[in-house]
Amino acid sequence: MATFDYIIIGAGSAGSVLAERLSASGRFSVLVLEAGGSDRRFMIRMPAGYGHSFYNPKVNWCFWTGPQAALAGRQSYWPRGKVLGGSSSINAMVWVRGQHSDFDDWQAHGNPGWGWDDVLPHFRAIETWEGGEDAWRGGSGGVKVGEMGASVHPLSHDWLAAAKSAGFSETPDYNGATQEGVSIYQISAARGLRSSAATAFLHPAMRRANLRVETGALVNRLTISEGRVTGVEYARDGQVMTATARAEVILSAGAVLSPVILQRSGLGPGALLQSRDVGVIRDLPAIGANLQDHLGIDYLFRSKVPTLNTQLRPWLGRAMLGLRYLLLRDGPLAISVNQAGGFVRSRPGLDRVDQQLYFSPVSYSKPTPGRRRLTLPDPFPGFFIGIQPCRPQSRGRISLASTDPNAPPVIEPDYLSAPGDMEQMLDGVRLIRRIAERPEIARYIEAEMQPGPDIRDEEALIADIRARAGSVFHACGTCRMGPDDGTNAVDSKLRLYGIEGLRVVDASAFPNVTSGNINAPVIMLADRAAAMILADR
Repeated sequence: MATFDYIIIGAGSAGSVLAERLSASGRFSVLVLEAGGSDRRFMIRMPAGYGHSFYNPKVNWCFWTGPQAALAGRQSYWPRGKVLGGSSSINAMVWVRGQHSDFDDWQAHGNPGWGWDDVLPHFRAIETWEGGEDAWRGGSGGVKVGEMGASVHPLSHDWLAAAKSAGFSETPDYNGATQEGVSIYQISAARGLRSSAATAFLHPAMRRANLRVETGALVNRLTISEGRVTGVEYARDGQVMTATARAEVILSAGAVLSPVILQRSGLGPGALLQSRDVGVIRDLPAIGANLQDHLGIDYLFRSKVPTLNTQLRPWLGRAMLGLRYLLLRDGPLAISVNQAGGFVRSRPGLDRVDQQLYFSPVSYSKPTPGRRRLTLPDPFPGFFIGIQPCRPQSRGRISLASTDPNAPPVIEPDYLSAPGDMEQMLDGVRLIRRIAERPEIARYIEAEMQPGPDIRDEEALIADIRARAGSVFHACGTCRMGPDDGTNAVDSKLRLYGIEGLRVVDASAFPNVTSGNINAPVIMLADRAAAMILADR
């Protein structure tokens, strides 16, 4: 048994930041427990390599939801990082803070100190923006955030022109003063290399004598004595081990696994725990509840002009691009395939942005189950235009399946269950076509292949959404931050209700899903949480 000041469960997007911040002074000893292994892999560091991580169980938990009634009974695949850096090591790298109103809503939910003005300094502190530091953007943080404008496929600029022709403004920096509008996306990569939470925060901190990182450490449960979390029981190299914490245990296992670890430790909905033969220490119904995710859908178009398919499909083309990447660290393999998009209002009368758009100059009309080879697209030129409603209201639940820490959890997102969520999806797909019909991009479209031009009336559009829509992998809210009224799990300092010595610091604490990709908000939340922990100490 070893003792540390702080124990952090999970070396992902949040845990990596916490490890760096809490160990920086040298005053506190910190143990980080990570179930996965090293992120020192070529396909992780190369931006376009994330397709190889998508179904790779060596770096990915590879979760599946239960069958979803609203999706014609289909299950939805949920990749989650099982590696140093967590999902920041395997995601598509699109760097999005969200709308200012998202965080004002966090504060309005009963969380003082989480409004936009409060979180902006932490967004600035975590990044080094290639465009230069200013009042909105950071210039000395760990995550290197790059521009793709000069590197994207020419069709990305044509799509932008079409979006502007459809009535949407172009924003020079959607992570700056004006979030609304269309633009080329920014990514957490620079000079041809992914900038994950591990490379930005954890690896530099691992040189410190007061920080210990254990990989291959699968947490079984929290140890609890007299109403206080005292440590962690985990398995590593075939042995069951226990570590104790003098100050706090910080749970940063992500929106899927953090509530499951709590439930396995006797903290959660009492009836659920009893049904799984877990002794109830605290009956906390909010643990595992309030699950939110973004649901999205793509429309596939066959192109009259070359797209990335033309470069990536032939073996010689792949070889040349690979050689270019190795020699120069540039080209299509050095950036994301999600190249353009934006945050817009799909129709007049809305008081906030309601849709996120994606444009990808590559297509995969017949994906192979269990594989996602970004370097093996369709044999014809094609591209995707996709949408996701920014603030869906549907909420689901994540539950413990058994006391076996190796057993996957029960994930029930309950997609499209809230009134209005299907209407937002319909607004989104109509928006795809509205832009696609503008001459700036329409001149390059040979045909709409999926769902096809005959899918027009509302009934057909809804059937297509149910048949093809899927997760955009932004799970959050399962240990929601808010007032102690029985519907929230942690307070505004991320301390779990009903128990001492424990905080939950990851996407599970989000009061509501933010408008866009959530990796940047998770890293921000961890930076703010670290400041709170140190201030309390």
